[in-house]
Amino acid sequence: MNIQLKKGVLEICVLSVLAYKDCYGYELVAEISKRINISEGTIYPLLHRLKDEGHVTTYLQESPGGPPRKYYRLTERGRNEEHAQREEWMQFAASVSALLEKKNDDPE
Repeated sequence: MNIQLKKGVLEICVLSVLAYKDCYGYELVAEISKRINISEGTIYPLLHRLKDEGHVTTYLQESPGGPPRKYYRLTERGRNEEHAQREEWMQFAASVSALLEKKNDDPE
């Protein structure tokens, strides 16, 4: 997949995953990578920015086999942002799909 396409959708993907569960960084990468191949290095700068913008907060939780893990959780502001971006994405994706499916002989 084109790297620019990935960059363009990564924020909504992160917000979407965090909308249904809190995650630590590697878990977030693993969840998104089930559908879009990404690396850990791409996610952490985004998480820092989302935290700076007040969309996520963090907390530490003990890990069964190692040091505590830093979990990310959406704030109320983050939930509102996720909802807004989801709505915008759905409209955008529908418009792009309509263009891609359009045949040369279709009336405008």
